[in-house]
Amino acid sequence: MEQMMTRCVISGGGPAGLMAGFLLARAGVEVVVLEKHRDFLRDFRGDTIHPSTLRIMEALGLLDELLALPHYPFRHMEFSFGDRPVPVVDFTPLGERTGFVAMMPQWDFLDFVAQQAAACPGFTLRMETESETLIEEGGRVTGLRAGGPSGPVEIRADLVLVADGRHSGLRDAAGLDLRDLGAPIDVLWFRVSRKGGENPESLGRLKDGSIIIQLNRGDYWQMAFVVPKDGAEAVRANGLAAFRRRVGAATGIEAARLEEIDDWDKVKLLSVQVNRLTRWWREGLLCIGDAAHAMSPVGGVGINLAVQDAVAAANILAAPLRNGTLSVDDLRQVQHRREWPTRVTQRVQVLLQDRVIRPALDAPDAPPPLPLRLLARVPYLRRFPARFIGLGLRPELPRAGAVSQAAEQARTGR
Repeated sequence: MEQMMTRCVISGGGPAGLMAGFLLARAGVEVVVLEKHRDFLRDFRGDTIHPSTLRIMEALGLLDELLALPHYPFRHMEFSFGDRPVPVVDFTPLGERTGFVAMMPQWDFLDFVAQQAAACPGFTLRMETESETLIEEGGRVTGLRAGGPSGPVEIRADLVLVADGRHSGLRDAAGLDLRDLGAPIDVLWFRVSRKGGENPESLGRLKDGSIIIQLNRGDYWQMAFVVPKDGAEAVRANGLAAFRRRVGAATGIEAARLEEIDDWDKVKLLSVQVNRLTRWWREGLLCIGDAAHAMSPVGGVGINLAVQDAVAAANILAAPLRNGTLSVDDLRQVQHRREWPTRVTQRVQVLLQDRVIRPALDAPDAPPPLPLRLLARVPYLRRFPARFIGLGLRPELPRAGAVSQAAEQARTGR
């Protein structure tokens, strides 16, 4: 078995894990990130770069480089009830350079962060390496064992940072208590080609008992079809032709394009979960992102919170990790910093699921709820959902003092 030692080992090379690894390495901390896949070229559901992440990249001096990658900026979002459009979000007040959501393939974003991190001394990214078990000594987590392309590897570390998603095996092995908040909906994900003359803005539609979200991915629409919890089988039982008719009736997309959905394998089920750990840490271990709190797709803010968890963790933990003085108080600070925005965001998501989305599925001819009617009538009010979705309740920025002079000099070559 290969054996390694490092200050921090991160399980999961998604937005939370890679961002945390990059920022810690940039601050002079030795970091190893483990990603179980051979590359990032996979079909992600969350291909959105929110204003909060754009601001983080701006603070790091990387925004122009990031936005040189192919992307589509959307600045407004509307929701139509029947044939009545209701504008609900306006991101433009969030800044000329960051007042939009960038639709960018997540593999491009992850490749970009990995490339920036690779320039930092002490950063190691191991692909095709999957975390398997924790190493514990005297009740403290002291590392993990993983399987890689060359065989098993044992990595000892001052901190195991768990960022490998809502189905994390390491989180379960740590024995941390998970509280389920419930979700009355699931989502079917699929894509349909997009014509050049169509409205480029992303939008939501409610018509004839169907709720559909359309996200502009350039040459195609990424679409989310909302169903009651565990209702996907009933949709499938009615057949693909009936499903295509419902999509066409709600969106106005012609039947010929919808024939692209010619197999149920092209329609993926997202089983919606809303949960969070009561305690995110044990001595020697910390969970962030979906491993600490699974978010509803309402608002698309899951990546938002995951990246901000990573920034907060790097801000708080860089110095004690670099100095070898990490304590449970440091881990507790990360949860204290990030738990409040997580709890409030989940509360809003559950409220919207229970009071807006599920009733709309049950009563398809109901008028828009009063809050949405107010957003349509008073444009200024659209700034509030924009801040909630785009920035979150406690936006994080990399701490200026988090970068050691030696690490910065090595990174820049000066």
